[in-house]
Amino acid sequence: MEIRQLKTFCTVAAELSFTRAAETLAYAQSSITAQIQDLERQLGVPLFDRLGKRVALTEAGGRLLFYAERILQLADEAKYAVPGNEEPSGTLRIGGPESLFTYRLPRALREFRARCPKVELQFQTGPFCSDLRRLVLQGTVDAALVLDQRIQSDVLNVEPLVVERLVVITEPGHRLAAREQVQLSELEGEVLLTTELGCSYRTLFEKTLRGADAEPAAKLEFVSVEAIKQNVMAGIGIAALPEMTVRAELESRRLAALRFADCDLSVVTQLLWHKEKWVSPALRIFLETVKRMAAGGAGPVTG
Repeated sequence: MEIRQLKTFCTVAAELSFTRAAETLAYAQSSITAQIQDLERQLGVPLFDRLGKRVALTEAGGRLLFYAERILQLADEAKYAVPGNEEPSGTLRIGGPESLFTYRLPRALREFRARCPKVELQFQTGPFCSDLRRLVLQGTVDAALVLDQRIQSDVLNVEPLVVERLVVITEPGHRLAAREQVQLSELEGEVLLTTELGCSYRTLFEKTLRGADAEPAAKLEFVSVEAIKQNVMAGIGIAALPEMTVRAELESRRLAALRFADCDLSVVTQLLWHKEKWVSPALRIFLETVKRMAAGGAGPVTG
């Protein structure tokens, strides 16, 4: 198997189209077809099911994809590690939830881009800590930022960065918004606007509500924090979100945060990378930059 063939295979697997893969790689479509057919002959199994103009990975193709991505990543690392180039270059793949990319990462990215202008950054969003940890373990991403309870791992480096306080938000005219203190039980019968099932802070808040015997009247599930905020402002219901995501709306009084006597919830922004992964100059600078930016923010983790 050649590196060129594996790159072509991974591109077809990502695009699920020989035509789009040819456009992405600037090859003739006949060259794409020939490379895939040669791989299939070498391995003795079909890698794709041809479904008209579209293709789908076979079970064997799915197994090859796992190894092909790792081989290409190692080849990329070797290309920049062996010559010992002083100026970092290459590609960094970073995973994380949209909220951290939006509210925690921009300052760090500005500094990183100033220091490493030749490094290409690719971001893979995912709301669930378990999915992001899997991507780091598989080597699909070089590092990931997650929002969760404190993580312990034997195979991952875990750097806690910032304690993220959760706030329960309402529209300013809500019946509880002006209260000095609210009991969790008073949320009984509210409409709860949530992130997707499996989100760490959704899980934490729902567990807390169950402990207070506060059953929502209904749950409306969204894939976007921004959509949740807009619907809370419209009076559709309440939500529990990291304070960093709603700070501007709270300061402008477009949203209100309830003040609880019996509830103080938080998760932690954490930086993950594999213990066995070669830390390239670019990755080292990225990790250093993110950690330094976090240390200057609110609520740094000290223990």
